[in-house]
Amino acid sequence: MTSTEIKAIQSKIGAIPDGFWGPKSIAACQRHLRSLMPSPNPWPKSDQASLTKFYGAAGDESQLVNLSVIGLGVKYEGAAVRTIRCHRKVADSLKRVIVELSGTPEGRAVLAEYAGCYNNRPMRGGSLPSLHARGAAIDLDPDANDNLVSWPVAAYMPLVVMEAFAREGWLSAGAFWGRDAMHFQATQ
Repeated sequence: MTSTEIKAIQSKIGAIPDGFWGPKSIAACQRHLRSLMPSPNPWPKSDQASLTKFYGAAGDESQLVNLSVIGLGVKYEGAAVRTIRCHRKVADSLKRVIVELSGTPEGRAVLAEYAGCYNNRPMRGGSLPSLHARGAAIDLDPDANDNLVSWPVAAYMPLVVMEAFAREGWLSAGAFWGRDAMHFQATQ
C-alpha cells in the first residue's frame, strides 16, 4: 500500500496518521477490529484442543456443508463459484460476511479472487492441522496478499474486508499476525 493508503487506515483506526506501520499502528488496528467483534466471541480459541472440541476432528467431512454463494460475485480463477464447502458451524456467519462484501467495491474485488475454504492439510510450514482442514478458514485475493508478505506495507487487503469478518468474530491474519492477509479464520 502507499503511504497515503496507510495514513487513511491509521486515521480510521485511531493511530497517528504518519504513513509508518509500526507497533502502535498494529496495536491500534487490532483494538479497532476487536472492538467490532461480538461479545462473547462465538468462536473457539486457536489451540488444537479447543478447535477439536468445537469443530471436531480435522478432515471430518461429515461436518461440512455446501454454502450457496450464487450471484454474490465469488470467483475462482475467473469462473463463478456456486458453493463454498465449509464447516456447518461457520456457514451462516460466512454467508453474512460474503453478502456484506458483495455490496462494496473492495469486497467484490476480493470475492472475485476466492482461493479456497476447506482443504484437509497441515498449517504451512508445520505439522498441525490448518483451520482449512476444519472448513473454518477462507482465503481471498492471494496474489495481492501472499502468506509471507507484510500487511499493509506490501500486501493489500482492504480494511473494510477485515472489518466485515471482525463483525462476525473472525480473525484476519494480516492484522493479527502481520502477514498472510488473504487468510481469515473463525477463532478468537
